[in-house]
This record gives sequence, structure tokens and C-alpha cells, in this order.
Amino acid sequence: MSFPRDIDEWKPWSPAELAGRLRAIAAPWYVAGGWALDLWHGRETRLHEDLEFVVLRDDLPVFLPALPEFDMYTAHDGVLTPLPPGRLSEQKIFQIWCWERAASCWRVDMMIENGTPDRWIYKRDPAITCPRGDAIRKSPDGVPYLDPAAVLLFKAKYRREKDELDFANALPRLTPADRARLKGWLAATHPGHEWDKAL
Repeated sequence: MSFPRDIDEWKPWSPAELAGRLRAIAAPWYVAGGWALDLWHGRETRLHEDLEFVVLRDDLPVFLPALPEFDMYTAHDGVLTPLPPGRLSEQKIFQIWCWERAASCWRVDMMIENGTPDRWIYKRDPAITCPRGDAIRKSPDGVPYLDPAAVLLFKAKYRREKDELDFANALPRLTPADRARLKGWLAATHPGHEWDKAL
């Protein structure tokens, strides 16, 4: 298998295109990152250079066959490595980039969660958890996406320009419950975080 040399060659699907590809799969999955916030907003607030979706680790053998025309690469510490066959359960695998051979581009970034069908677990701190029904919402057309407070928790670590923009766009729409949840999570993971003052 030859390695696709251009790691910037992204032509991501839309969330609707992804949902179409996964429509026959009953196992849970959801859109994450900036696209999750835009599904919550109901509109595209900015350009998205990729599309991230999340599956449970135990369900990887269900999702990979749904993308047979793709080469899969694990992403870890900035390094892409061909997905090792037969080793999907390895706990160090948290992210898989999917390269469509025919189109010669990356289409989607598959993230791995160690939760259960009933419970969402934050990847960076397994002490942060909640019922899956509280963590996952659905768009009007049925696309599952990560709750905005959880998305912003992920974004709080790096505070890139796009993360700051996403927070500013989300802040006016966050409910008191969203704000309280995010404040609690920030206190546990990033004490004194600048966003706490705005919440």
C-alpha cells in the first residue's frame, strides 16, 4: 500500500454524505468537532477543512467494512501509519484517517471512543462521563452529533483561532445547563481557563 504523501489533501464529505454512507449501521456514532457545532447551529458558520466522526472502540469491526474503498491510517502524535490489520482493539489507537483511493484525497477522520452504548466517556479524562443520551444530539435530518458543551471541552485545550471562533459563536446559544456543564468540566480539566469568565 503506497502512502498518500499530501496530508493536506482533504476533500471532506459533508455530515449528510457521511450519514448516507452509514445509514445501514445500527451501532452508535456521531459527528464531532466544528461540524458538530454547525449541526447544532443549523447552518455552516465557517469552512471546515475536515470531518470528524466518532465510533465506539468495540464497534470498529462494524464500521471499517462500510468504507471498503478507503486506505486507513492511524494518526498519533502527528504521525500517520497504515492501520495494522487484526489489531483494532489496541488502546493506543484513537484516530483513523480515511483516504479514498479513487479520489486521491482524505474524506473523513474516524475517532475512537472507549465508552459504551449507554455511556459517553471523555477521551482525555475518563473521570468525565455522562449518559450517552445527554452527550449526543440529532440534527433535524437525523445526523447524530456531539453536545456543544462536550465539543467545546475538546476545543478548550488548544484554543486555536477556529476554536476561539467556535466558542464565540456558540456562547450566546448555550443554555444555562450547557454553561454549567462546561464550567464544571473546565474546572476539572483546565482550572482558571479564560472561557470560564465568559460563561
